[in-house]
Amino acid sequence: MDVRLLKRARSFAAQRGSSVSAMLAEELQRMLTRETEYERAKARALALLDAPFRLGGGGIQNRDALHDRQNLR
Repeated sequence: MDVRLLKRARSFAAQRGSSVSAMLAEELQRMLTRETEYERAKARALALLDAPFRLGGGGIQNRDALHDRQNLR
């Protein structure tokens, strides 16, 4: 790690009453939590895509009756 970066990180951590290691651990935890949440959301979305989408209605009971038009015969 660059020495200047490490000095700035130590100063930043000290101002917040923390250590560089603790800050890195917290940030890694946040990153992993976000990644886990993303993967769960992705799995839910893909499951919804695999499930049939219901638009309502009762379905077609009798196809012939549906297309029976008295004026066309």
